[in-house]
Amino acid sequence: MKDLTCIIEALLIASEEPLQSEEIARLIRSQVATVIEENAGAVETGETPTPVPEEILAFEHLSSEEVDKAIKKLNHEYEASRRSFLITSRAKGWKIYTKPDFADFVRQLFPGQRPQRLSGPAMETLAITAYRQPITKAAIEAVRGVSCDGMLQKLLDLELIKVGGRAELPGRPLLYETTDLFFEHFGIRTIDDLPNASELRTIKLPEPEETTEGVEDSTNSESSTSEQELPLSEETPNS
Repeated sequence: MKDLTCIIEALLIASEEPLQSEEIARLIRSQVATVIEENAGAVETGETPTPVPEEILAFEHLSSEEVDKAIKKLNHEYEASRRSFLITSRAKGWKIYTKPDFADFVRQLFPGQRPQRLSGPAMETLAITAYRQPITKAAIEAVRGVSCDGMLQKLLDLELIKVGGRAELPGRPLLYETTDLFFEHFGIRTIDDLPNASELRTIKLPEPEETTEGVEDSTNSESSTSEQELPLSEETPNS
């Protein structure tokens, strides 16, 4: 007998990428349709059809809500049996992650990888971008009061932010926004999951001066050697 929770667990283990609830439901419905079609084909060719199990037919119209309930049941079973992992929802969907309690042991698998570190200015730039995205460089600099070229480039190199388009402003300046990697690192699904998101996304900020994007005041640039750890998610994908 193929229990729904076992099927979902198998899909999540086999998939290299996170899966949305609707995608999981679609994959299961697709398999049910295949079984039914093969059964019908056997009848047409005069072969003896294999009866489709009732538990398989029950998934013919599986919904994403039923998938969510099954995942909740799985996590309850994992917690009850004190397993080292959970199924966690991220921006791209569901994925199996090890618990933070086992992070030190899991890191031994990757001795060459160290936690990324960001300077205070880079963290400030990332925070402004995250809360007010999409946002221009000039708008970020209006808040921070200094040039942010180096900070933006570092965040782009780390793939925590990306260029999301151009603003409908003179000079069509670039718009910056966070990436899926940002959500993975900080263990959130959407910007609304950030602390005080509703307040900080609406508070009035200083307006940038009407200058052409990209023209910098070299006397007002910043440099900082003080660093702090980027608070990466302690959960580690199960692979």
